[in-house]
Amino acid sequence: MRGLLLPSAHAASVKEPNRVNFSLHDNFCSKWWKEHQLGLIFSIWTSGSAWASPDHSYRAEVDWRRSRRRMSVYTLNLRFFWPLVTCILTALLLLHQYIFRGLEDQGSDCADQGPGVVTLFKYILAFILCYFFIRYCSGQPGSVRRGFHKVLEVHGKSGVSKRELLDDHYERHVRLSPHVLGHSKAHVAKLVSELVRVGRTDVPPESSLAFRGDFIQIGSSYEEHKVGSPDCFDILVPLRAPRGLKLETSACTDKHRGPPLCTLNTPRKAEWTRRHKAFTDTFMHSSQNVYKMSPDSVQRWFYTATQRCLAAVRYPFDQRCSLSLSLSEEQQVLLRMTPRSDYVCCHISMGIRLIPAFPLSDGGFLVASQQGKDLWTVYFPRQEQRLLTCLKGRLPSNSCHLKCLQLLKEIRNLSGEVLDQQSGAEWGRVLSSYALKTAWIRLLLSTPPEAWDECNLVDRLDDLLRSLRDSLQSRALCHLLLGGVNGLLPDSVALPKLVKEMVPSNLWAEFSDVTLDMVSARLTYSWNHLPRLIRLGRPQRTSLGRVVRCKYVDAE
Repeated sequence: MRGLLLPSAHAASVKEPNRVNFSLHDNFCSKWWKEHQLGLIFSIWTSGSAWASPDHSYRAEVDWRRSRRRMSVYTLNLRFFWPLVTCILTALLLLHQYIFRGLEDQGSDCADQGPGVVTLFKYILAFILCYFFIRYCSGQPGSVRRGFHKVLEVHGKSGVSKRELLDDHYERHVRLSPHVLGHSKAHVAKLVSELVRVGRTDVPPESSLAFRGDFIQIGSSYEEHKVGSPDCFDILVPLRAPRGLKLETSACTDKHRGPPLCTLNTPRKAEWTRRHKAFTDTFMHSSQNVYKMSPDSVQRWFYTATQRCLAAVRYPFDQRCSLSLSLSEEQQVLLRMTPRSDYVCCHISMGIRLIPAFPLSDGGFLVASQQGKDLWTVYFPRQEQRLLTCLKGRLPSNSCHLKCLQLLKEIRNLSGEVLDQQSGAEWGRVLSSYALKTAWIRLLLSTPPEAWDECNLVDRLDDLLRSLRDSLQSRALCHLLLGGVNGLLPDSVALPKLVKEMVPSNLWAEFSDVTLDMVSARLTYSWNHLPRLIRLGRPQRTSLGRVVRCKYVDAE
């Protein structure tokens, strides 16, 4: 019996000290809570205000964009922050009331100390709780979101946040990988060189056209200002006229003084056209005893000839990529290359626009125009490449001129994607890539080289947009080489004799005042709300997205 009672006695002896220890612990917690609860509540309130402040939200947004590639970062959501703070404070108030009520029931002496201070703490906690609840009710999710964007826009006016947003968007969506672009251009050059080699004729044809045997790489992919992805390339394919056929170039001038247009004519009463009736009926038509070369006929012949050349060179490429040729509604020949293996770097499906052209003197070319029957557009790829090389030599090594043009194109693309079909088409035609490049080169020629340093990107982009708006409001954007401005171009840029005889050309002469005003207003809005426009996001890079971007013509 004695051995059985010892454990009970031991338990009884242990139970009493435990009861005393719990009482001492409760008294100590009560004293600590009453002494430190004001500091604890104030710390919660200040930390909540700091996390909910717009400045901290803005800094968190910028930091999130910088570290997005490295890790996933949680961004504070104000929509759920204030209800969470309200719930926490409510729980603290209930816990406070429960603790002191329990102490009063136990009859602790500490519960009677300082009743006025405890009541004051309760009122302060209730006041803070009501403050947070009222602030949450007054700031609905939509207004909070609008206020956040507004803060970013206000900060963007200083140039700092706008520069960070531009740099981040440029690195993620605009900048092309030099490695991928170089491989893509090499594959395109290899395929096109095989095509023109097969189509070349050493002996000039008697009554048909032929490839001259070379090609000219033009457009933004070769001038280093392509945006998005290296998926579209423009190639000029010079043609050779039949032996004995003499063609005269005649400039077309109208009262609007629009883009430079020409016609290809035969001399009056030419004997060659009478002897080669088949060629005349296929490629030309008569007008006032003069035969004019038809662009549509040349495009159809070029498409058939390219099909024959592609069939001859398809086999070496067929195992590595799929080739297809199509003729668009605008009578443009498009060659698509879809990779089947690692032959094409990064598995990019590329579109190659093959453009037939008749050579002029001094490196000029005539390309079929879409503005009317029997009209040809004058291209100056050699002169423009020489001009860009000259400008690049005088600019600083860390120049931002190419980046500036790329971001301008990106603003054009982002703003055009939210427009309806008709407005988007007018937007893209007015702000074509050639129009943007023309305004860009004019600004390069009229600005000191040191002004294009990398640190002045936002200022130069602002100047470029301002010059575009001024041109839209004045209804005139003069052609780069036919602008009628003496002394603007360097002496190293030689122009054909035909070009020197043309009247000054206005690239926007064909557009109405309503259209130009719409584009000007939209351009101003896009620049003023650039952070919001970028934050709307871009669609995924699918084949459909690439087709949509092809509506902004990059051919020069």
